[in-house]
This record gives sequence, C-alpha cells and structure tokens, in this order.
Amino acid sequence: MHITFRQLKIFESVARLLSFTRASEELHLTQPAVSMQIKQLEQAVGLPLFEQLGKKIFLTDAGREFGRYSSAITAQLEELDQVVDEMKGLKRGRLTIAVASTANYFVPRLLATFCQRHGDAVSVSLDVTNREQLLKSLVENRNDLVIMGQPPKDMALVAERFLENPLVVIAPPGHPLAGEKRILPDRLREETFLVREQGSGTRSAMERYFFANDLRLETPMEMSSNEAIKQGVEAGLGLGLVSLHTLAMELALGRLVVLDVVKFPIMRNWYIVYREGKRLSIVAQSFREFVLQEAAQLLQLPAL
Repeated sequence: MHITFRQLKIFESVARLLSFTRASEELHLTQPAVSMQIKQLEQAVGLPLFEQLGKKIFLTDAGREFGRYSSAITAQLEELDQVVDEMKGLKRGRLTIAVASTANYFVPRLLATFCQRHGDAVSVSLDVTNREQLLKSLVENRNDLVIMGQPPKDMALVAERFLENPLVVIAPPGHPLAGEKRILPDRLREETFLVREQGSGTRSAMERYFFANDLRLETPMEMSSNEAIKQGVEAGLGLGLVSLHTLAMELALGRLVVLDVVKFPIMRNWYIVYREGKRLSIVAQSFREFVLQEAAQLLQLPAL
C-alpha cells in the first residue's frame, strides 16, 4: 500500500470536517486537488473511505478504521519532531490540551500564567469539549494532556489529581429554599432539576446522590452546557447542580445562590491525564509540573 503523508493530512482534515470544501479552505488547496488526493488514497487502500448521502459525506467503516491508524501515525510523527527538536536543543514548543467544558472556567488562567513565564517559546492548542470526546481523544492519543474529572478505570492512563472540584446545588435568589440552613435531601423531592447530558461527570454525580438518598429526578430538563444550566436556573426553570468553579460571576452579582443542602458540596477532583507510556515533550512536561505544583494556589474558589 503506497500512501503519502500529504494524503494522510488531507484525509484527516476531510474526516474531521466531513466536507471537501471546508477541508480545501483549511489546507489552502483547491477542492479538485483535495478530491483527487482522496480518490488516489482510496485506490491505494482498495476500499471507499467516504460515502455521500445527498449533499453530506460520511466516513465508511473502512474510513473510520483508517482514521484510527492515521491519527496514530500523525501522533508518532509529531512526537518524532519534538524529540528531534529537543536533541537540537531548541527551546520552542507546542502544547496541545483537551479539557472538559467545566475546566474551561479556570484552565485559561493557568495557561496565561504558564505562557507569560515562557514568552513566545510556547504555542498552545486548547480543545474544550465534553467527556465523550475527551475519552475519544485519549483513545486516539490526539493531545499531549487532558484535564478532566474522574478518569476512566478501563484505560492505561497516568492520572494525577491537582485540584478539588466541589459540586453545589444552585437556585435563583427568590427560591423558597434560598437562605434555609441544613436542607434535608427529602426537600428536593418535588423540585425540578436542570441536568447535563448523559455521560457527563456532573450528571453521574447527581444521579448517584439521588439514588443514595432514595430520590428521583422529577421532570428533568437536559442541557448541554453549564452556561445553559445557570441561565435556566436564573430564569426559574428549576434547580441545578454545577461546579463551584463556574459560579464566581453569578454569585458576586447575586444572580444565583448556593443552597445549603445536607451532604453538599459533593467533592470531586480535577485530574491531569495522559496515556501510559506516552513520551511527553519538554513543554508538556513543564506544564504538567506547573499544574501539579501551583494550580491549587493560583485558583481561588468563590466563598460559599
């Protein structure tokens, strides 16, 4: 099978964007050039990698399988590039990080401090996404480091805890439970909760709490982001469960309050994670050490 690195790069762009037009724009190529390279790649593989249904294109089974190996090859080449640069004594580097959407409330502050110390020597790629995509990123080894909540137990990972992540119940200031002390779990039985999507770490923690206290989520409203939950709670649609890291502005402005519910906050943790056996670049290793040593001191939670 004769495949060029150029074809791999074009394939990865088309597979990620699922569009020949957008891939050509991203790669600064003409659309016919992109189409021709994909056609030659499919001829080399001997199977179609994409299929078109209507105006949309999709990966075939062979395309998805090819994508896994393509990602692994690209990661190895990038690692080789980093190793060679380190052997040359170069001090510049690129850091690629994927973080859970909730972590985006504090990770930019960490990156700002880290980059200020290293000047123009470090460039950063930050991918903010949900838990499902973080796990996929780890499987495909797409990033130097991942910052997430509870890491999966069925993957060979290095996961190091660096910061507490308290989960709290929030309500609008005018809610009947606002200001009450030691609210018993049973008082939540008739409340509507706005919840994150299935698979979210916050959603799982909420479900475990309700199960342990013999409660059911009444008429839950599912939302895909912390911002949507906070705005929904502020509008009076129900209560929410969110990380205290996400609430600095709303608490300071009096838009939301944290309820004093028994057995809250639920204490979880943030982890910095990478594949076991992965060779971290000098930049990635420096950022890892910075996070482990200084994140807890740099990041202050709002007072309850």
